[in-house]
Amino acid sequence: MERWAGKVAVVTGASVGIGAAIVNKLLDNGLIVVGLARRVEKIKELTDDHEAKLHGIECDVTNEENVITAFAWIKENLGSIDVLVNNAGITKESSLSEGSLDDWRSIIDVNVLGLCVCTREAVRFMRESDKTKEHLIIHVSSLAGERVPNVPGFNVYPATKKAISVLAQTLRHELAAHNNIRISTISPGLVATELMANFSSFTPEILMSLPVLFPNDVAEAVGFIMSLPSHVAVQDISLRAVSESW
Repeated sequence: MERWAGKVAVVTGASVGIGAAIVNKLLDNGLIVVGLARRVEKIKELTDDHEAKLHGIECDVTNEENVITAFAWIKENLGSIDVLVNNAGITKESSLSEGSLDDWRSIIDVNVLGLCVCTREAVRFMRESDKTKEHLIIHVSSLAGERVPNVPGFNVYPATKKAISVLAQTLRHELAAHNNIRISTISPGLVATELMANFSSFTPEILMSLPVLFPNDVAEAVGFIMSLPSHVAVQDISLRAVSESW
C-alpha cells in the first residue's frame, strides 16, 4: 500500500457504512481521498486526523451534471484521479409484481447508471495521465448479483448488482489497450450497514443475530487489491461471513 501514499482516490457513497470504512482505510494509508455523497456533512464528520487529506463533495450520482462538476473540481484542485471506488448503492423495499416504476428506476439510476457516469468521468482523466501511472477502478457489488437470496421486497436490487459485474467486464474489454487501468469487483454477502438495517427483513437486532460482515471487512478487501503488484489484476472478490448460508 505504501506506493499509493499521496495518490488521489474517489469514493462514492462515502458518508456511511462501507463507503465510510473505505474512506478511513485509504486515509490511514496516506491517500488523498475525495468522498462523494448527498449527505456531505457526514463525510466531514468521519475523521479529524486527516482533515487536510479528506475532501467531501456533495454529489448525487444520479445527476450527471453533479458528477461532471465534482470530477472537474477534482481535476482542477487535485490534478489527478488514481483510484475510483464505486460504492454508492441503494435499495427500496418493493416487489416486481406490485412495485412502482419510480422505485425501480431510482435503484437502477444509483446502482447502475450512477456507477457508469462516475466511471466514465474517472476514465477520461485516467486516460489523459502518463501511461506508466497506475490506476484502479473498484466496483462494490453484492453476492445478491450472483445468487439471488429469498428476501421479500428485493425487487430489482439483485439485477442491478449482476449488472455491475457485466459492466466491469465490458470496461475491461474497452480498456484492453490501457493496461495501467485495472478494474476489480468486490461482492460481499450480508453486511451490517444502515442500508440493510432499514429493510424490514433486517432490523439491527436481526442483523446482529445473523452471520454478517462489517464495513471494515469490505474496506480490507479494497486494501488487498491495492496492495498487489501492478501487473496483477483482481477480477472479482466474493466475501461472505463464516456460516452464512446465502
